[in-house]
Amino acid sequence: MRHLYYSLLLLLLSVSSLLAQQGTIKGRVYSARNNEPLEFATVQVQGMELGGRTDLEGRFVITGVKPGFVRLIVRMVGYETTLSAELQVLGNQTSFMDIALSEEATSLKEVLVRPKLFLKRAESPLSLQTLGLKQIEKSAGANRDVSKLVQTLPGVGATDPNRNDLIVRGGGPSENVFYLDGIEIPVINHFATQGASGGVVGMINPDFVREINFYSGAFPASRPGALSSVMEIKQRDGDADRMHFKASVGASDAALTVEGPLGSKASFIASARQSYLQWLFKAIKLPFLPTYNDFQLKYKCRLDAQHELTLIGIGALDNMSLNTQLQTTGTEVQRYILGYLPEYRQWNYTVGAVYKHYARGHVDSWTLSRNMLRNRGVKYQGNDPAAGKLSEYQSDETENKLRYERVYTSLPFKLSLGAGLRYASYSNESERLTLEAGRFVSRSTSAEARLFAYTAFAQASDEYLDRRLKVALGLNLVGNTLNARMSNPLPQLSPRLSLSFALTEDIDLNANLGRYAMRPSYTLMGYRASDGSYPNQERLGYIISHQAVLGAEYHPGDYLRFSAEGFYKAYSGYPISELEGVSLSSKGTEYGQVGDEAVESTGLGRAYGLELVARLSPWRQLSATATYTLFRSEFTDRAGVYRPSSWDTQQMLNLLLSYRLGKSWYLSARWRYIGGAPYTPVDMERSTDRAAWALTHRAYPDYARFNTLRLPDKHQLDLRLDKEFYFKRWMLNLYVDVQNAYLSGTVNAPVYTNLDPSGRLMEHPTDPSRQQLRQLDYYSRLVLPTLGLIAKF
Repeated sequence: MRHLYYSLLLLLLSVSSLLAQQGTIKGRVYSARNNEPLEFATVQVQGMELGGRTDLEGRFVITGVKPGFVRLIVRMVGYETTLSAELQVLGNQTSFMDIALSEEATSLKEVLVRPKLFLKRAESPLSLQTLGLKQIEKSAGANRDVSKLVQTLPGVGATDPNRNDLIVRGGGPSENVFYLDGIEIPVINHFATQGASGGVVGMINPDFVREINFYSGAFPASRPGALSSVMEIKQRDGDADRMHFKASVGASDAALTVEGPLGSKASFIASARQSYLQWLFKAIKLPFLPTYNDFQLKYKCRLDAQHELTLIGIGALDNMSLNTQLQTTGTEVQRYILGYLPEYRQWNYTVGAVYKHYARGHVDSWTLSRNMLRNRGVKYQGNDPAAGKLSEYQSDETENKLRYERVYTSLPFKLSLGAGLRYASYSNESERLTLEAGRFVSRSTSAEARLFAYTAFAQASDEYLDRRLKVALGLNLVGNTLNARMSNPLPQLSPRLSLSFALTEDIDLNANLGRYAMRPSYTLMGYRASDGSYPNQERLGYIISHQAVLGAEYHPGDYLRFSAEGFYKAYSGYPISELEGVSLSSKGTEYGQVGDEAVESTGLGRAYGLELVARLSPWRQLSATATYTLFRSEFTDRAGVYRPSSWDTQQMLNLLLSYRLGKSWYLSARWRYIGGAPYTPVDMERSTDRAAWALTHRAYPDYARFNTLRLPDKHQLDLRLDKEFYFKRWMLNLYVDVQNAYLSGTVNAPVYTNLDPSGRLMEHPTDPSRQQLRQLDYYSRLVLPTLGLIAKF
């Protein structure tokens, strides 16, 4: 059987060059001002002589394109030269790309056409990174996971190689917002942490993604609620030529995607994915067994030249059970994890519609959406349902949103404004075993909260000094009806100013000043204490962050780019745990939820640092990027003392390389280096109390010494090799991805057990109410190889 497998593989490799076919690109060029088609525009494949012109309907066809990832350059008199998003050309198939052109703001006597890969926006001239299709499909170590790919960007940290938490410029994982085709989606990961942004596996199907814009600062005024980042995910339209099917088998799941036209004006793309991660985890003897499914849909209809409708839907079903067989056969660390980790069940969805109207002098957008998250966790004593519960938690979050935005297209400067309404409901049912007067008592609480929220925004930008100086002003305000403090919009007034000056043809100086506001999580706003009160509802206010960013950019030619950015973020009003006395900024990267506790909105914080980026864009089939971030992240405790946040790793380095070897072979690599994260020592007095241990089955942190210790630095190499095969009617892509290729070890924070090596309780020699603890070796050194397969018909 093995010889047959190798013979078939050799046959595929030997005939692939004979079967490879050239591809076709079709598309439409239209005016961004009124959606009207533009005729006689020149469309060229970047770096090639291939191209064509648009017809009377703005359509173009380019044939004979070699398979691979390309961009299109579009030129037309009176319009800005535009570089398209990246698209993948497949052999003997047609790829589609619609491109909008903006009118030239100024009439110049002489126009120098020099298209650049790195385009600059007046509203966000810095702290903006764009991820193209090739990076999504071929990056090493990411396994086509959008969240893991974003972790390679400058200023973005990672808490754990197995999690997708986004730690951006020293801010917490709850400070990020996400948009899918202009619709806000609160959850982008499976097994999401309620009240934060993390999770384990991304739920965005990469087959849908056209391009990702990631803002780590200088946030657009139309995107409120962010303190650390805004991620805008742009989905592609379904193919308009015929029905296509795409099957993918990756590291953790299998997916099926179908797309095609629905009449002459509409198209769709839909997918379903199912995981098989639980079988892999069970085979390698991990204590938790996750299972997930997700679904995604996009429908796009151009009703006519002035009206357009887009419908999207995305949802997930997650279930994590425990590998209880390891309670008798597993290692001490595996048994320790099983001792405290609950079982989880979670589902979520977002559905929405975007209606656009292209009028004579403006474009109107109406967005209506609904999202819901149900999060449930339960922990049984000894992981035995018959023994009773240690804790149970179930919570629902629901939002209904309406947003309106108008972009003026006929003014001498750019202007956009809009407003939004949101109705949110939150409910919670929880049961916990507590220790009262030396006895275990079960306490149940039921909570709910309902509120209206609103936002309004405006943003204007213009260019001066022969377009060398770009200036943008933005303003938004937010409020909600939870309490009088937050219903008044004035304390949340959020102005921002961006400046960009072209010092020379190759050097730009950029700056941004801004004030940003973020509402507390629903888990905080809806928390109910055991006495029936809602202690947070009158205490809470919006979290405020004042930010300044200053940067310089040097781009000698079309392929090289060097940049440096310094940033400073000052926080106020951050929630501090009433029980623990530490800032919630350091929470949100574990399973379950964060914020289900009493807090005080009195915390301060600061994060500051420097980012350096060197990038070589596709040049002779080679792409390379180096990013280095040096930073500090600190937040105050209840006493007002600044303490390092849990994300204060102080430095991060990413080296990325991709190369097209020829004959549809692709090689990519990533090497990352992260400074040691701070951690908190154990409170031995409380942890050796047998009754206290029985409530959690793990040691208690000593919050008086919060984050006073540090772990060693970490580093890791990821490699990926792709091979594409093109046949007459279909394409096959095989890839091998190896994470941690040279078996680098990771040291985790110390963990303790109250059992001896034979599994017996280590009693205290003189006090029967106490126990002894023993430190376990919690050290991982694991290589993760993946063989993936993608076929498109």
